[in-house]
Amino acid sequence: MKPFDLFKNAVRAKEIFSVLARQGFADLLDQLDLPAGIRQPFSSHPRPHRSTWERTRLALEELGPAFVKFGQLMSMRPDVLPAPLILELRKLQDNVRPVPFAEIRPVLVAELAADPAEVFSEFDETPVASASLGQVYFARLRAPAEVPPSGTKEGAAGMSTRPLPSPLVAVKVQRPNIARTVQTDLELATWLVGKLHLHIAALKPYDLPAIFAEVRQGVEKELDFANEARNQQYFNTINPYADRVFAPAVVNEFTTGRLIVMERIDGDPVGRVPLPIEQGRALAAIGARSIMQQVLVAGFFHADPHAGNVFVTRDGRLCFLDWGLAGHLTRRMRHALADFWTAAVDQDAEQIVQIAASLAPSDAVIDVRVMEKEITLALREELNFEIGRQHLGRAMLKLLFIFGQHGIPLSRDYSLMAKAVLAIEEVGRMLDPEFDLRAQAAPIVREVQRERMSPKTLFQHGRNFLQAGFGMLQDLPGEVHRLVRRVEEDNLTLNLQHRGLDQLGNALGTSANRIALGVIIGSLIIGSSLIVTTRIPPLVHGYPVLGITGYLISAALGLYVIWDIIRHGGHK
Repeated sequence: MKPFDLFKNAVRAKEIFSVLARQGFADLLDQLDLPAGIRQPFSSHPRPHRSTWERTRLALEELGPAFVKFGQLMSMRPDVLPAPLILELRKLQDNVRPVPFAEIRPVLVAELAADPAEVFSEFDETPVASASLGQVYFARLRAPAEVPPSGTKEGAAGMSTRPLPSPLVAVKVQRPNIARTVQTDLELATWLVGKLHLHIAALKPYDLPAIFAEVRQGVEKELDFANEARNQQYFNTINPYADRVFAPAVVNEFTTGRLIVMERIDGDPVGRVPLPIEQGRALAAIGARSIMQQVLVAGFFHADPHAGNVFVTRDGRLCFLDWGLAGHLTRRMRHALADFWTAAVDQDAEQIVQIAASLAPSDAVIDVRVMEKEITLALREELNFEIGRQHLGRAMLKLLFIFGQHGIPLSRDYSLMAKAVLAIEEVGRMLDPEFDLRAQAAPIVREVQRERMSPKTLFQHGRNFLQAGFGMLQDLPGEVHRLVRRVEEDNLTLNLQHRGLDQLGNALGTSANRIALGVIIGSLIIGSSLIVTTRIPPLVHGYPVLGITGYLISAALGLYVIWDIIRHGGHK
C-alpha cells in the first residue's frame, strides 16, 4: 500500500491498531516500522487468560465485516496455518448488528430498478438474518416467478423453467457501501500483513502476503451475489439427491450482483430441531453422502456446510444455504483425493506420502522418513478406530498442514474440501451421535474407483494417448528434415553453458592479484636492500631515505595482503 493511502485512512488504521493492542498484541505492533504520522504509544493491556489463537479470533470479530470474512477464508488454509488456529477461526460468526431498513432500501430499489411494492405484495422490513456482507428479509412476490428446474442441465443453461414452489421468498440484500468499506479494510490489511512478514521473523515461513492475496480474491468474489446465485443453480442441476437435499431455487429475474431473490426455506438450522433418532440418522447419512458425492464425483461442492448453513425443512429434507464460496476439483484432483481418502482411512502413511509427492512441484525436496513419521502420528491422534476416535476432518487438516510444511503446497480447493469434511462431520454428529463418515463415504469412493477403471474411461485414456502419439509421429519427419538441413548448411549451433564456474574464475582472479602483489613486494624489498647497502644520499641517521621508503611501502602492502586473506577466509 502506498504511504499516502495509509495516511488517507489513518483514522481506520488507528482503530485497527487499538483493537490489536486491546487484545494483547501491543508487543507485536511495537516491532513494526509504523509511519510517524500514525505511530502512537500502544498501552500494554494485561493479556486475558486466553490463547493466542482465541485472541486472534476476538480481534477479527471486533475489527468488522472485512476482517471476519478474511478470518473465515483463512480458516480454509490448513496447509499453511496450524490446526489450533484453523479450529478457532472456524468459530467466526457472520451474525452482526443489522443495518436499519431505511439504509437498505436504496440498494433494494437500485437493484430491482423499481419500487419494492411493485415487485412484492408483502415485505417484512425486519431482517431474519444479518451477516457481514448482507441481510436477509422475507417477502411475497406479486406475480408467479419461474426458476430453473432442479436436476436438469437445461435449467442451468436457462433453456427451461418451472414455477417457483411458492410466492414466499427470501431476499438477500447487500449492505450499503459495504464494497467500499471492505476494499478499504483489505488495503489496510494488505499493508499490515506485509509489515508482519517483513519484520516478524517467526512469521516468514508462512508467506502471509501470498496467502492474503489469495484470500482477498475470495472476499472480493463473495461481494458478487450473482456468483452465489450461479452456484446454487448449478448445484441443483447436478444434484442426484434432489428429493432429499437441495439448495434454494433462485429467481433470476430479480437477482443481481447485490441482490438475490430465492425461495423461502420453511425450516430451522440443524441442531435446533428435535428429531426422532431414526430421522436424524437418515438425514445425517444423506447429508454426508451428498457432500462426498459433490467432492469426489461432481468436483463441485459447498465449501462450508456448517450447522448454520444446513437447514432441516418441515417436510424432512436438508437445504444447503450460503453458496458464496464453492470448491472446484478437476478429474485428476478428484482421483488423487479418492486415493488420499482411502489411504487415510487405512492409516497408510507411506501411500499418503506417495500421493502427496505426485502432486508436489518438480523442484520440491521431500524428507520421506520425517514426513511419514509426522503423518503416522497425526493419523493415530485423530483416527484411532480401536478406541472409537474418528475425526476425519481434523485428520485432513493436520495432513494438509504437514504437506505445506514439507514444501508441498496443494491446491486451495483441497483445503476447502478438508473444511467441508470437518463441517459435515460435526453436522452429522448433531443429527446422529453414532455418525460414521467412513460408512457414508465408502460407496462414493467405490463409485470413483469404478469410474476410473470403467471401459469408457480406459478407452478415453487410450484414445488420448494414441492421438498424442500420432501427432508426435506426424511432426517427427518435418523436425528431422529441418535438423538435417541445418547440418548441411553448417547452421547448427550448440549452446553449452557451464554452471558453477563463476566462483572458480573469481578465485583464480583473486589468486593472480595476490601473486602479483607478492612479486611487487618482493621486488621492493630487494631493491630497497640494495639501496641501503650502497648508502645513496640523501641519508637519515646514516640510512638512505629511498631505501627506507621502499621498506615502508613493502610493509604496508604485505599487511594489506594478510588482512585481505583473513577477511575472505583464505586462511582456513
